[in-house]
Amino acid sequence: MVQKSLGSSPSGPTRKALTSVKAFYFLKKNNKPSQKLVKTVCNPLYLHRSKKKKCEGTESPLFLYQMFRDSVKELLEEGLENRPDLFLIDFEILDGNKIRIVIDGDKGVLVEDCIFISRAIEHNLDREEQDFSLEVSSAGATTPLVHQRQYQKNIGRTLKLKTIENEKFEAVLTAADTNEIVLEWKAREPKPIGKGKVTVQKTATIPYQNIDKAQIKLVF
Repeated sequence: MVQKSLGSSPSGPTRKALTSVKAFYFLKKNNKPSQKLVKTVCNPLYLHRSKKKKCEGTESPLFLYQMFRDSVKELLEEGLENRPDLFLIDFEILDGNKIRIVIDGDKGVLVEDCIFISRAIEHNLDREEQDFSLEVSSAGATTPLVHQRQYQKNIGRTLKLKTIENEKFEAVLTAADTNEIVLEWKAREPKPIGKGKVTVQKTATIPYQNIDKAQIKLVF
């Protein structure tokens, strides 16, 4: 947990690394350029000259960003563990430490669910040391499906799907497991004998790895 780590009293290189993290966010909050950040944190007057080389490798903005991302990801995973009905769709940290999270749920997502995940992260990060913004939202109704559990929760609905072989389907999702989905639809085909057409039931079984894009078709 970030709060626990920064609140402890380590010694040696670990203490210097944590102090540097604090310096990073202090400088960031005061809108100092990143190059000045590196020079300030790695200044020989700040650390011993013998440690300068190590500092340049471990106190860089990229290193500090990765530390921040790992901390947020750990808090996010802990929050989702406490809510097994929710699952992650997307997670990214944009410029300016803007945290963006998209979730979905086996029974849908309520505003309270987004608040729960938001608090699981925000309440364990110190804004005095980490300047950030946080956005938690649910997957949109027509957002492409990217998680197996999204297919399972939408059984019975109509999908618009394209495979990696560029096959296109508009059919009802009738089954979904951990490996593949099953689509069913009706089509008009020529009669085997004689003139005219007949309605036939069609079925396609598609492995997840063969799906290029799939969306729920909204019916009004």
